[in-house]
Amino acid sequence: QVQLVESGGVLVQSGGSLRLSCAASGSIFSSNTMGWYRQAPGKQRELVAGITSVGITNYADSVKGRFTISRDNAKNTVYLQMNSLKPEDTAVYYCNAVVTDLWARKSLYWGQGTQVTVSS
Repeated sequence: QVQLVESGGVLVQSGGSLRLSCAASGSIFSSNTMGWYRQAPGKQRELVAGITSVGITNYADSVKGRFTISRDNAKNTVYLQMNSLKPEDTAVYYCNAVVTDLWARKSLYWGQGTQVTVSS
């Protein structure tokens, strides 16, 4: 059993900064690719940023230069530093992770989501 728990979502003013965290716990042997997605009301869930186990990153064009994804492999935790926030960044942010468990099974897990609201 593996769980992902996000934290850090709050109400913030436009231009502000916020850091989201997502910690994986449970029967983990290793965490592989980890990422952040977001879903705004009435819209599909979209990729925000991803990071491989060796630190290779990719970003959605809409957040390049403003958001930074990072991870702490020892803690099985992924972070999303969000700067210069805009009202259009308002969404529920979800983390996901490809995890290899103690029985060598590789599966994709999702967190429960954390609300980020950017006021104008």
